[in-house]
Amino acid sequence: MSDGLVVLGASYAGVQIAVSARESGYEGPIAILGDEAELPYQRPPLSKGYLSGKVDDATLPLRSAGFYEEYRIKLHLGTAATAVDRRGRAVVLADGTEHRFDRLAFATGSRARTLSLPGADLDGVYTLRSLADARQLLAAMRTAERAVVVGGGYIGLEVASTLVTAGCQVTVLEASDRLLSRAAAPPLAAFVTEAHRSRGVEVVTGVQATRLLGEAGRVTSVESTDHVSRPANLVLVAAGAIPNGELAVASGLACDQTAIIVDACGRTNEPEVLAAGDCAATRQGAAVLRLESIQNATDQGRAAGKAVAGRAEEHPVVPWFWSDQYELKLQMAGLVAGYDRHVIRGRTDSGRFGIYYFRAGRLIAVDTVNKPGEHLTARKLVASPAGITPEAAADESVNLRSFLKAAQPAS
Repeated sequence: MSDGLVVLGASYAGVQIAVSARESGYEGPIAILGDEAELPYQRPPLSKGYLSGKVDDATLPLRSAGFYEEYRIKLHLGTAATAVDRRGRAVVLADGTEHRFDRLAFATGSRARTLSLPGADLDGVYTLRSLADARQLLAAMRTAERAVVVGGGYIGLEVASTLVTAGCQVTVLEASDRLLSRAAAPPLAAFVTEAHRSRGVEVVTGVQATRLLGEAGRVTSVESTDHVSRPANLVLVAAGAIPNGELAVASGLACDQTAIIVDACGRTNEPEVLAAGDCAATRQGAAVLRLESIQNATDQGRAAGKAVAGRAEEHPVVPWFWSDQYELKLQMAGLVAGYDRHVIRGRTDSGRFGIYYFRAGRLIAVDTVNKPGEHLTARKLVASPAGITPEAAADESVNLRSFLKAAQPAS
């Protein structure tokens, strides 16, 4: 007996695929398979409010158990999938059970990259991707005095801000020549770097960890390529993520390494198989683009769910992201790659400003700091043919919304 639509992964994208399929008219059975025993939950708070105590376990679930019953979505949690048999149309779990499918959707997310270094397996060395990871890290933070964060991306910096606020001495080691080298343009990265240094974080760029030392099986220090040994009783490895696409690769789907290639509707090269979220990527000309954000997981999941119901629609959207560090709310709209000019709206020393990025005179992305209203406007400006100029974007006396009104067709 077939489970109809089987969603592999109890993630944001997985839940969205199932919900959108049902809301778009899919009447067949739907099953979500997840390797964690928890109800599908929010992951962004794990590196933000959860570690600071502002968010607890009770507020993390995406939906209540009753919601899935109402939508006739069966959850099978706590057992990992070990194989996908596309010809036999079945997913095999670690306990030997099989879930047969008519349609299959991968929403397997990604996992934290680990270090292949001596001492990386010592106690006191953590990654952060799951709720179980966050619980372990939260417990360790209570006794941490000196911490080293390996990786200067958003997750590492969010944890660093929480640690130093709690009174821990923190060092961030980043192999690139600046923080946020893969996630943000230099203007925002420079501001974030200064924000951390001004609060006591040691930020070291252009340096890689080479060895972790320990006593009685527990980490005590981190050695690096600058020939410095930094004491640490807590080490967070925040060196990026790897798409969980190995089962897709093994099943013969088109992939870029372990990222599953999909079109704008979430469809793979196999008509009955879709993918969405961190495990999925799209081709942009010769390049492959994979976005790690809740917005992307939700949008791709919605598109894939509609495709399951036979209502495939392409909906171009502006990617957006956010990060909470200290009292700073960083919000990013669009993709900065290839910009040739930027202007700053407001003063960076005020802690409230926007950075507008242009390519060939067209607005392609906006970063804002502590300006959520402007972020919402910026998302619309990036998506519209409004034609805002760099000079106008930099002038705080100019009403940005006026460009949106001017771009609207006459009624």
